[in-house]
Amino acid sequence: MPLRIGLAYNQKPAEDGQPPSGEPSDEEPPSGEPPHSRSHDRFAEWDEPATIAAVEAALCTVGSVVRLEADALFPDRLRQARPDIVFNIAEGLHGPNREAHVPAMCEYYGVPYTGSDVLTLALALDKRRAKEVFVARGVPTAPFTILQRATDPLPQGFPLPAVVKPVHEGSSMGIPERALCATAEAIRQRAAEIARDYHQPALVEAFLPGREFTVAVLGNDGDARALPVVEIQFDALPAGAAPLYGYEAKWVWDTTEAPLEIFQCPADIPPALDAEIRDVALGAFHALGCRDWARVDVRLDAGGRASILEINPLPGILPDPRQNSCFPKAARAEGIGYDAMITGVLDVALRRCGMAR
Repeated sequence: MPLRIGLAYNQKPAEDGQPPSGEPSDEEPPSGEPPHSRSHDRFAEWDEPATIAAVEAALCTVGSVVRLEADALFPDRLRQARPDIVFNIAEGLHGPNREAHVPAMCEYYGVPYTGSDVLTLALALDKRRAKEVFVARGVPTAPFTILQRATDPLPQGFPLPAVVKPVHEGSSMGIPERALCATAEAIRQRAAEIARDYHQPALVEAFLPGREFTVAVLGNDGDARALPVVEIQFDALPAGAAPLYGYEAKWVWDTTEAPLEIFQCPADIPPALDAEIRDVALGAFHALGCRDWARVDVRLDAGGRASILEINPLPGILPDPRQNSCFPKAARAEGIGYDAMITGVLDVALRRCGMAR
């Protein structure tokens, strides 16, 4: 019998701004969930139809695929489909643990799935908890503090400038140009905006002035390996832009028609620094208990030492080489095409589960 693969995903809504099926509207938020005040980045994490189709086409080379849109009807779809394994790229509907919802339901029904488990996905989306794990496990990360309220004082001597982020967001949501704050007053103002628009605390992270990189990791345990390191080149941003790979850099200035020449892969760095960046990325991958694949963001401090910014166990995977997408770019630099990258993740997960194609 051919392998039966369920593809769990969230698809970006149409340009008319209407929420997709199964997604509550702003006027009728789910119980206990405040309405979203922002619309410009609400679905930034979700995938375009072209990405979903490309993943499906790759998986069809090794088995039969059933689409399982991760909306309010996902539990019924999963129960009825009963796939051999779920290939999970779903970011979730709402809430601080949204990325863990699909894995939790797969575990409930006893269906294996690709990627990290419930705990890891919940930890990774909580920037505070993830950084606490890194500190406990000896993985270098930028100094940070949490402002539960905008009026909370910063710790005495907290280094400035700092980057102010929502605690529970990904894909650079809530990290615009003004997230880089030079004064305590600017930090308070940005924290107030985050509380108003995202209904969550703000993570204040010391700004690291060095070069920035991102690392794609593939595999498990001792077989996990870092693909060629990608450098983010801030001189590709518009003149005067803050040296951040934030919301504008990802979603406004960088388009398919006029892509930013912002990534260099492999990064042009000395072998010792390349090894340090890969080691730090793998350390973060293992510290958080990631499985199968992830993307790790790394930046150098003033002394040139690598520190973890964030880790994303559900990495972006845009299929068009003209678009800037770090994991596929690193895979191509390793000689791995898009279809082989997707089926490679599936194979890694199948081996972990004691399964075969």
